[in-house]
Amino acid sequence: MRPEAIKKFYMINGQLESTTNIKIFEKIEKSPIYEVIRVIDGVPLFLEEHLERMRKSAYIINCQIEREDREIKEDIKKLIIQNKVENLNIKLLCVDIEGMGQAFLTYFIESFYPPVEYYKEGIHTILFHYERENPNAKVQMVSFREEVARQLKEKEAFEALLVNKDGYIPEGSRSNMFFVKDGRIYTAPKGDVLLGITRKYIFDVCEKLNVKVIEENIHVEDLNKVDGAFMSGTSVNVLPIATIDHIKLDSVNNKIIKEINNAYVNKMKEYINIRKPCN
Repeated sequence: MRPEAIKKFYMINGQLESTTNIKIFEKIEKSPIYEVIRVIDGVPLFLEEHLERMRKSAYIINCQIEREDREIKEDIKKLIIQNKVENLNIKLLCVDIEGMGQAFLTYFIESFYPPVEYYKEGIHTILFHYERENPNAKVQMVSFREEVARQLKEKEAFEALLVNKDGYIPEGSRSNMFFVKDGRIYTAPKGDVLLGITRKYIFDVCEKLNVKVIEENIHVEDLNKVDGAFMSGTSVNVLPIATIDHIKLDSVNNKIIKEINNAYVNKMKEYINIRKPCN
């Protein structure tokens, strides 16, 4: 596995290690269970839900994470303090390594947050024919990621919408997908996708906004019938889609998408303000 840890330190099973010594990554051969958590003002956003999902991913593939939530939270806190970094993504990774047993790694990773222009103008996306073997488990598949990255670069796109063998779009390569049609939100059923943390909060804000959410996949042939679309994820929040291949969408001006985005951002701010470390 390619070394991903950046900044001065990372953690292995609770022990602080220098990123000058990253040989552990070279020993990772199996597909690891992982989570990516955004840290804002020193607060790991929606941490409890991320840890819960990580354990569910492990359960799905018959694995048990040995490290306790309390210990993981301490790892994250120590990592933030020792690296003096308050705004960046942290990755949690759990994998069995031959001759070592289970290793739990906590480290900062290169992170990209969309500029304001992306939210004002929307993003370009592409269709990518692929179907996850275990959509509910967050397991890192290197070859899949590399192929998606290649096509995104080639077509100058920000995200790829995954299309299954029947022509339906359950999710993005690294995000959950939402479509607006006739005043309603359409998104994939929970059994078809990785249940994003941002997705969960979008459901919450939609309920408060009295916007009906229908868990139903959109077919590629129906894309020209939707009024707008957006992706959601740890680093992007609610990001409007301007184009899907050659199909144009006026998502940035869609009233429902704007309301959902504003409500979600307020949820984030509320969570962070309650947990922000005292200066």
